[in-house]
Amino acid sequence: MFNNLPPATKTIAIANVVIFLAQWLLHDAGFAPFALWPLGEGFIPWQLLTYGFLHGGWMHLFFNMLALVMFGAPLEYTWRTRRFTFFYLACVIGAGLCQLAVGAWMTHEGTPAYPTVGASGGVLGLILAYGMLFPNQKLMIFPIPFFIPARVGVFLIGALSLFSGMTGFMPGVAHFAHLGGMLTGWLILRYWRGQPPFGRGDRKPPQLRRVM
Repeated sequence: MFNNLPPATKTIAIANVVIFLAQWLLHDAGFAPFALWPLGEGFIPWQLLTYGFLHGGWMHLFFNMLALVMFGAPLEYTWRTRRFTFFYLACVIGAGLCQLAVGAWMTHEGTPAYPTVGASGGVLGLILAYGMLFPNQKLMIFPIPFFIPARVGVFLIGALSLFSGMTGFMPGVAHFAHLGGMLTGWLILRYWRGQPPFGRGDRKPPQLRRVM
């Protein structure tokens, strides 16, 4: 299965695994400057990209890479490698910007500064795109014990992230970064399609090759 992955999906997955192994072997020593820190608390611009290749544990890495492969591969086959790579990295950066905004507010309110790591922002952007391109594709999302359309799954994931971020449910997870990745992905797709707020919907959409 792994050998059949398209090049960008495979490269991103390998990079995440290799970097996490380096984190694990070095006990995270020297990796702090590459995590995403709040503004004024150690933030460096490159962190908007590098944080997306760090992870906080084996399970964090596993589920992100599983989702990357499941949703990224069909999108890359559809969009081709260059467009897919741009979309994924833009979602990572967009998620980071959202987390920076939330982090600035939280530190202003007295919450101690903490770093954010993980590919989840980029992955959630991919899931959003998958739901928009393949809305009727059936998915099984834990803990729902039956298959649901992709568009419904995307809505539930977004709603859970918003609820968790607003209420503090599932602490220790950057829920607003997840929402930032989804929002970035949605805006990019709207731009590509010439839809509001970027146009009136009269732009001819790019030719896409469906593989499912």
